[in-house]
Amino acid sequence: MRLFRRFAILFAASLALGFALLSPAGAWAQEDKVTVFAAASLKNALDDVAAAWKADGGATVQASYAASSALARQIEDGAPADIFLSADLTWMDYVEKAGRIDPATRGNLLGNRIVLVGPSDATGTVELKEGTDLARLLGDGRLAMGNVDSVPAGKYGKAALEKLGLWDSVSGRTAQAENVRAALKYVSTGEAPLGIVYRTDAASDRSVTILGIFPEESHPPIIYPVALLKESASPRAAAFLAFLRSGTARALFEKQGFAVLLPQSN
Repeated sequence: MRLFRRFAILFAASLALGFALLSPAGAWAQEDKVTVFAAASLKNALDDVAAAWKADGGATVQASYAASSALARQIEDGAPADIFLSADLTWMDYVEKAGRIDPATRGNLLGNRIVLVGPSDATGTVELKEGTDLARLLGDGRLAMGNVDSVPAGKYGKAALEKLGLWDSVSGRTAQAENVRAALKYVSTGEAPLGIVYRTDAASDRSVTILGIFPEESHPPIIYPVALLKESASPRAAAFLAFLRSGTARALFEKQGFAVLLPQSN
């Protein structure tokens, strides 16, 4: 099944490339584009960074947003992309072990926090610590979060709940989503009373409010690594990777609530 899926992806990519090369205009359009596979939680910030780069003379950035786990598997199967921006180290390690990235270009770009969110009209705060009665706060509802086995935000959330001794009380009452933005939507649309998402996701949606921030020591550090893929076909990809470390990009990432980890490039 995996072999068939890989063949289908490569066949579709070959057809797309072939049609693009039929005309000079098509070939130029293919070259003047950078394809980025990025964690769903990066959408707002990376869209802003991409727009700033293009306004500064850069190329069009075509971003594909999904759970880091899904993107990593697509890259492993040969999906055409130039840059991978994961929401955790595990899935970047996975792609590196598959021989898909250029290790020399890899770096830890961003940091984040996980928070407990509720609807925008929720009042008060929740101190997330040992003994917090999270099950009572849920009422008859479920706790929205990313899939705890594969989605980075879900894995961070489960680790924090386990560290605080709260996981057993809510493990059977979770609504696990395919990515963190889907978990956020469960809360913003009223399908779940509470959710665990990144602080940056909460800031992007006025329909939710942050009720509490998980202690940093309750889960592994939240790190977003970035790297150029070995089979990148875009001559502009390295330039965009460098722009991600620029002062302009730093300001845009910080505006969305990310911590920038890589030193600023000139």
